[in-house]
Amino acid sequence: MTGSRLVRQSRNKIWRIQMSNSQAHTAEQCMKKYFFRASSLDFRVIPGNPIAYWINDQLRNIFNGASLSEHFQTRLGLSTANNDRFLRNWHEVNFAAILFDCPSRNRALESGITWFPYEKGGSFRKWFGNHDLLVNWRNDGEEVRNFGADEGKIRSHNYNLDFIFKEGITWSDVTSGTNAFRLMPEGFLFDGRGSSGFVRERQFTNRILGLLNSTVSTYAISVINPTIAVNVGEIAKLPFPSLDGDASAHVDKTVRMLTRVHRADWDSYETSWDFTSLPLLHSDYCLPKLKGSYQKLRAHWREMTLEMQRLEEENNRIFIDTYGLQEELTPEVPLNEITLTCNPHYRYGGDKSEEELESLLLADTLRELVSYAVGCMLGRYSLDKPGLILANQGETQADYLAQVPEPSFPVDDDNVIPVLDGDWFADDVTLRFRQFLRVAFGETHYEDNLAFIEQALNVKGKRNYGLRDYFLSEFYTDHVKRYKKRPIYWLFSSPKGSFNALIYMHRYRPDTVSVVLKYLRDYREKLVTEKERQASTSINPATSQGDKTRALKEADRLAKVLAELEDYERDVLYPLATEQKAIDLDDGVKVNYLKFGAALKKITGLDAKEED
Repeated sequence: MTGSRLVRQSRNKIWRIQMSNSQAHTAEQCMKKYFFRASSLDFRVIPGNPIAYWINDQLRNIFNGASLSEHFQTRLGLSTANNDRFLRNWHEVNFAAILFDCPSRNRALESGITWFPYEKGGSFRKWFGNHDLLVNWRNDGEEVRNFGADEGKIRSHNYNLDFIFKEGITWSDVTSGTNAFRLMPEGFLFDGRGSSGFVRERQFTNRILGLLNSTVSTYAISVINPTIAVNVGEIAKLPFPSLDGDASAHVDKTVRMLTRVHRADWDSYETSWDFTSLPLLHSDYCLPKLKGSYQKLRAHWREMTLEMQRLEEENNRIFIDTYGLQEELTPEVPLNEITLTCNPHYRYGGDKSEEELESLLLADTLRELVSYAVGCMLGRYSLDKPGLILANQGETQADYLAQVPEPSFPVDDDNVIPVLDGDWFADDVTLRFRQFLRVAFGETHYEDNLAFIEQALNVKGKRNYGLRDYFLSEFYTDHVKRYKKRPIYWLFSSPKGSFNALIYMHRYRPDTVSVVLKYLRDYREKLVTEKERQASTSINPATSQGDKTRALKEADRLAKVLAELEDYERDVLYPLATEQKAIDLDDGVKVNYLKFGAALKKITGLDAKEED
């Protein structure tokens, strides 16, 4: 015998005492000190009869009343058996090919629409959000429901046809120890990773959502199942409280506010399909000085976060008082569990200082401004009209002008925006952003506003860092991350990045690569002229020796760039332009982006298989 172990669990803490044979006497003392007596009958009131011997009578009593299953039907979600084939991020496809808020299967079938909102769990977020995905449910899910039939076995399952498109409550199947339940509006299908429940009587929706996101529910789940998985069967076994009229009304009001604010927060970012415009540009916050606009918006975010914290704690207090658990649980909610994207404690977490958190939030807010500006350049958005403008395959400048006849900030005419190391073209992305900044915030404080942006974006404190540096080295990385490796703006890029040009996927046409090729050739001609000028300077007798040396060095650099661009044109871009390649947005970014091979900036992991 190598030793013995005593385990005592009290609330959420576990003490382990390791002992060797020589510590037998100490072990006997510990046994007396930490010994508990409990009847097996004590555990029968707890669903699943777990050996939760550390809980007291008060905690056991919460399982004696009604269970959640009497008012809440939980269901495991759909397994498509091939997510790459049947799921898309909402921004990948034609916006007109998505049916939101669908009330029923019949309406979905009659519509002939392909794509429908799909819940798949996602990251830790409470009350509302994580609405990113779509599922192909055309013709009542004909394709997914028959997937594998040719092989003799249907591979997909868990359709739950009686529950799809109904309003419900959803959650991720794996948690970090704190509950995160969200309202699922009408019109969704749902996945096994985003299992869902449906309220039998609608008047209980907010009470159930409030309960599920409370500390009481978190603790009860840990008693039933101490693992990180949150299963539909265990949710159904949770106790359902009987609240008096005042408490019920208070929970209803509190949860409605929590849900409303979290929904508004979710929709404040362009990755939401209900996004309209940046809060930074809203009339409530937009001032001539961008710094003042941000400070005003930041103060609002801070106040809103603290109010959500107060409401969550009030929600906890009601359920703790209802079950008489004041001695066992506390209502406090740490700031990093207030799941608003505008809350840096939640968004970045970790052990960062307040200064670091504020710096990250400022930088990301201004990155979002830059992203929105690029969207305005390419026609996805407009300063003059809220929401999406061009979001369907093959739409053009003419389609944009039909919606925004006299734009204050003009859309790019050919869907190609150069991203280069200098002002080589009038529609270079850096020049266009400067124009956007003047239109959005005015001319008076333009220089101050530009400096504020450049300073905020320079998180790493690089010397002589400017807006162009951000576009050349960081913008596309940020874009790919923002859109979860399914970018809607594509970057044509030569092997060493000497030539770059952005296009908008939804405006792509078979001749778009030819337009990019024209920019490349024009750029090469400009570089040839500049190389000749530098060479002339290097041999000019009137030029100082230092200037001659610098000119010769620049001429050599340009010669290498020209060689890179010649190879890129000959081997990659010209052959691709002659193909007049077509794309289909229904195929998604993964399929379409990879069609262009080395012409586009490589995205690490894009070709990885999607987890089913």
